[in-house]
Amino acid sequence: MALLKKINSNAKAEINTGFGVDSNDYGGRFVNKDGDANIEKRGVAFFERISWYHTMLAWPRWKFFSSIFIFFISINILFALIYFIVGVDHLSGIVYGTQVEKFLEAFFFSCQTFTTVGYGRINPVGFIASGTAALEALMGLLSFAVVTGLLYGRFSRPKAYLRFSENALLAPFKDITAIMLRVAPFKNNTLVDAEAKLTLGMTLEEDGKMVNKFFQLPLEYDKVNTLTLSWTIVHPITETSPLYKFTPYDFANSRGEFLVFIKAFDDMFSNTVVARSSYTFQEVIMGGKFNPMYKRSLEGNKTILYMDKLNSYTQADISFANADQSSAAE
Repeated sequence: MALLKKINSNAKAEINTGFGVDSNDYGGRFVNKDGDANIEKRGVAFFERISWYHTMLAWPRWKFFSSIFIFFISINILFALIYFIVGVDHLSGIVYGTQVEKFLEAFFFSCQTFTTVGYGRINPVGFIASGTAALEALMGLLSFAVVTGLLYGRFSRPKAYLRFSENALLAPFKDITAIMLRVAPFKNNTLVDAEAKLTLGMTLEEDGKMVNKFFQLPLEYDKVNTLTLSWTIVHPITETSPLYKFTPYDFANSRGEFLVFIKAFDDMFSNTVVARSSYTFQEVIMGGKFNPMYKRSLEGNKTILYMDKLNSYTQADISFANADQSSAAE
């Protein structure tokens, strides 16, 4: 209850946040570091609650292409087994040898049929073998149509391509302190009219019950015309901030999370893109200051943005002169 009293009365909590209010029904953080909601859905069948299209679009490249390769090999092994069971003597043109060689011939014939290449050296003979080859050719056409759609979706889907700093900082800002986090684009796309929104989510005791409260945090700048370099998002902790009287003890012993949302316009796709992440109180470094991550090139004709310095910071002294130190003794 003492922590609730520290929340500035001028900081009005948001109601329609989309997150639960009763903290007893909510577990873990609100948003994962990658921006996904920390939600697990149950009460519905697994294949019904999973969108494979969205899942495969979000997979990393190695996983996406590995899954395609594994599917291609597996489906052709399956059909090779079917041809082998039907009898390789129903495949005209196979050079007979050992059982392994026969299976490999059936496997490569399956690959040719699945991809509709059809070199012509081997061809099915008989109704069963021909029917199997026709079914496989149809599956091949459908599979490549799906893969083509997925590839197009991956390459055409607009993304923000932004990276967030690993930690947020409680840093000196003018004559006060501020919550700071940094974001930067890592691809060669151009983002314009970028907007940032920072929300504080906290678990507080109210009337003997633990509840989730959310506060919209005002920023030094919540819009930039062009996001080409790094952008340090700053929430000054002024007298109107819900964090005005917070101490290091409060940050270390409270359950809180900063939710950051960024929306921008990608002029290449003529579409709006979004990015999001979050920082728990335990991921906030007390007394830090971000180091510059870009500078002029040696030739003086370009600006170099060092993405490996996104989370680079140095220690800095901060003052808690406005904080209520009584919480340290609680």
